[in-house]
Amino acid sequence: MSLAWVCGARASIGLPQTWCVQEGPVHSQLIPLWACTSVGVSQVPAWSLSTGHSGCTRLCARTAENYLCLHSWLASSGCWLILPGFPRAGGCEMCTQEAFQAQRSQLVGLLVSGSLEGFESVLDWLLSWDVLSWEDYESLSLVGQPLSHLARHLLDTVWKKGAWGCEQLVAAVREAQADSQSPELPGHWDPHSPQPAQDLQSHRPAIVRRLYSHVEGVLDLAHERGFISRYECDEIRLPIFTSSQRARRLLDLATVKANGLAAFLLQHVQELPVLLALPFQDAACKKFMSKLRTTVSAQSRFLNTYDGAENLCLEEIYTENVLEIRTELGMAGPPQQSPATLGLEELFSTRGHLNKDADTVLVVGEAGSGKSTLLQQLHLLWAAGRDFQEFLFVFPFSCRQLQCLAKPLSVRALLFEHCCWPDLGQQDVFQFLLDHPDRVLLTFDGFDEFRFRFTDGERHCSPTDPTSVQNLLFNLLQGNLLKNARKVLTSRPDAVSALLRKYVHTEFTLKGFSEEGIELYLRKCHREPGLADRLISLLRATSALHGLCHLPVFSWMVSKCHQELLLQGGGSPKTTTDMYLLILQHFLLHASPPDSAPGGLEPGLLRGRLPTLLHLGQLALWGLGTCCYVFSAKQLQAAHVDSEDISLGFLVRAKRAVPGSAPPMEFLHITFQCFFAAFYLVLSADVPPSSLRYLFSCGRPGSSLLARLLPAMCVQGSRCKEDSVEALLQEAEPHNLQITAAFLAGLLSREHRGLLAKCQGSETALRQRQACARWCLARSLHKHFHSIPPAVAGEAKSMHAMPGFIWLIRSLYEMQEERLAQEAVRGLDVGHLKLTFCSVGPAECAAMAFVLRHLRRPVALQLDHNSVGDVGVEQLLPCLSVCTALYLRDNNISDRGICQLIERALHCEQLQKLALGNNHITAAGAVVLAQGLRANTSLQFLGFWGNKVGDKGAQALAEALGNHPSLKWLSLVGNSIGSAGAQALAVMLEKNVALEELCLEENHLQDEGVCSLAEGLQRNSSLKVLKLSNNCITYRGAEALLQTLERNDTILEVWLRGNTFSPEEIEKLSHRDARLLL
Repeated sequence: MSLAWVCGARASIGLPQTWCVQEGPVHSQLIPLWACTSVGVSQVPAWSLSTGHSGCTRLCARTAENYLCLHSWLASSGCWLILPGFPRAGGCEMCTQEAFQAQRSQLVGLLVSGSLEGFESVLDWLLSWDVLSWEDYESLSLVGQPLSHLARHLLDTVWKKGAWGCEQLVAAVREAQADSQSPELPGHWDPHSPQPAQDLQSHRPAIVRRLYSHVEGVLDLAHERGFISRYECDEIRLPIFTSSQRARRLLDLATVKANGLAAFLLQHVQELPVLLALPFQDAACKKFMSKLRTTVSAQSRFLNTYDGAENLCLEEIYTENVLEIRTELGMAGPPQQSPATLGLEELFSTRGHLNKDADTVLVVGEAGSGKSTLLQQLHLLWAAGRDFQEFLFVFPFSCRQLQCLAKPLSVRALLFEHCCWPDLGQQDVFQFLLDHPDRVLLTFDGFDEFRFRFTDGERHCSPTDPTSVQNLLFNLLQGNLLKNARKVLTSRPDAVSALLRKYVHTEFTLKGFSEEGIELYLRKCHREPGLADRLISLLRATSALHGLCHLPVFSWMVSKCHQELLLQGGGSPKTTTDMYLLILQHFLLHASPPDSAPGGLEPGLLRGRLPTLLHLGQLALWGLGTCCYVFSAKQLQAAHVDSEDISLGFLVRAKRAVPGSAPPMEFLHITFQCFFAAFYLVLSADVPPSSLRYLFSCGRPGSSLLARLLPAMCVQGSRCKEDSVEALLQEAEPHNLQITAAFLAGLLSREHRGLLAKCQGSETALRQRQACARWCLARSLHKHFHSIPPAVAGEAKSMHAMPGFIWLIRSLYEMQEERLAQEAVRGLDVGHLKLTFCSVGPAECAAMAFVLRHLRRPVALQLDHNSVGDVGVEQLLPCLSVCTALYLRDNNISDRGICQLIERALHCEQLQKLALGNNHITAAGAVVLAQGLRANTSLQFLGFWGNKVGDKGAQALAEALGNHPSLKWLSLVGNSIGSAGAQALAVMLEKNVALEELCLEENHLQDEGVCSLAEGLQRNSSLKVLKLSNNCITYRGAEALLQTLERNDTILEVWLRGNTFSPEEIEKLSHRDARLLL
């Protein structure tokens, strides 16, 4: 007996496995490889039955009948066909329809994991094997249908053809995967076949591959010889089709035409030269790829600091931000898991998608949160070959640069003229990009600075025809252009509409630095011994400043102004305006002669450079009003900005220059443009005080939340002259106006008004501006409070605030006037203030505490799904005395934050509810919470799910709650609690007389823990609901609970879903006691 290894699956029937051919005295038989290895086969002679390309077995079973004959013969010989991935039954792997159906989701994922090209390749193989009829193929080749929809339709079609069809589909998937790695499929057919149309279909995969790079010439020749019309030729050449798709459509046309086209193609394609290498190995593509990597590396290697005065190596200074994936919250079901905190390398992970058919990844974050730097790091990792190598080409773009382009653009012009130009073979390179869009990544930074609002009303599908820059970008994001190319879009949250989110595959939130990130960044910036430690100590001692630094732009300011903060006693900034005035002082001192520089921001220092500051302010305000963030030499001249003004350092060269004679300039960050606009509004003699009212109510009716929050009477109806202050404020983007308004309030605060009055010389003008700002803020909040709908009968009056409301509170905080805060909240008469998903960070917490502590009536404060963190918890402490409930779910709070919260919160007698789910609290935090609970007598609701307290934390809480007089609801879901923790909770249940509901789902209680709880419940008379779902409980644990239920009439429900019960056990248990919810 001799043995040989043969690779299966390169044949018509596509056996998708490695086979062993076992030659006996009468005939050869096929047995699967795993069966051979199980009997100890080790020698492999160098021969096989018959070989296709790549040395693979070719078994010709052209029809289902032949296939079934082969299958029966193998079965009679004690052998079988196997398909890997399907479960074995009776010792063998059979592709039954049941197994096929069980693997349906995996097959859908496999079919949609690549590009449309891969899916169409699968159809080629199925069509060539007669698995699909022509009608089947046409129904699966509809242009514009989502790939996932086509994949499911294919599975349904194949399912109807029985087990044979199911096996063939799996084989076709394997063939298509192998084809993508091979430059050419072997194809030998009779060029003078009497049935040319049938042969075109039988050899379709090889013919498509051969036609790939020659389809244009074949189309021309077929038209010249009269086989196809000009109209048919143009239809095939539509720019939405790739070269492979054009080849397929030509073959499809040959199938239905009876004029000799099929015979012509069969003969002519045989004569075409074989493609010796994959397209991206072509010299032009390789050279362009190298040039693009070099270009992107040069643009990304150095981090342009905000002042433009120095270049730091990005690798040395880059610090990871908190990046969380956004998931859609359901209305029911178990508590949601905390959003996953990811690394940059997981930007294209498959989890958490909003629209699986979309190609765009959205990264949102507040101004200064590090979005641009994150993209720069992505570009650098790709250019250096360290990550994101699934993309052969990465094209970075800036939205503020793109909006400066006036002339229409095509995809080709966008990629080549505004990113990187191919030195040779431009058409070949562009064709490759069109044919392989899944190997292309485009990044668009700063969508919030793009003055055009997203719309999907104008469809554009031609990659070669020009269109407006906004229409080009919008169609790229929708996938109408370069479908399957990945796009990354960054933006501030307010600029992202619900319409845009329809075309987003995954959304991430960039939340800035964690506490560890702040320290790491400062240590990277200051490697001198002890300097970073001193800065970190200063931040820890100054919670307001520490809270600001979670945004990287503020951490940079602290690093830049470390001398003022540490050496010159510059004080500790409390507000955002304080920090920006400090950096202004730093720049002014840097530009002044060393011997004449004063020790701080003195009136003389400001007065000496006031013309420069006003010039910058005028330019900044004009830019905000016209949505211009990159300024040409002509625009600089119109604002009277000269080289001396530029030398101050707040204007820097644009990162990617717009084509032109002189390099354009931009403010070193958008927040600085807003700061200088506010500075101009406060100090310019050309700005009437009444115009400040336009700052708080956008001119476009209903265009922003602030416009709806603020009263219409704030702005008198009058026509504004073009480029007047009023007109500019009416046309500016709402999110920029919010930042500008906060700066204006800060500059008009009592602390800074005196300094600016000495600088300008008119105290009266400043008082008028302050009075107008104060009136607008107070009046706006009053009108908003009065618009809250009345409470539902039996419920507390509730207000669901939005991010615009947060900015009004920020502006009040910047003004730092207690009396104004008291007046502002006088009309707030609600029982529940909801601020979920409002991008609330430590700075916003400080502002809310400053205002809400003046409430006359207690309120439930809900801050779920924000970025409060430990520092934000510390900032909230002053307003806890007015809170009846505090919800802080999903806020990155650790044990440190819990220690600060518990010290104050549990001593507030009116606090009844505390929700801390899905944070990062461990047993240490639970121990601190337990200590606080011992002295508390008012808490009724404690939500602690989704943390990591473990058995030790559960034991501490159980000991504290044994005699607690008021707690009625306790959730410790998903806290890794085992039998030891359950035993402690059982002891608590024996003593406690108040607790009514205990939630322990998603832990590791098992039978031992449940038996302990059952024993404790025998002596309990208050608990009504016990939730134990998903705890690995068996029938033994359920039996213990049943025995307890026989003696306990108080319990109404025991949840046992998701445990290890058989169907028979579930039926038996449900009949024994209806209180068991299985």
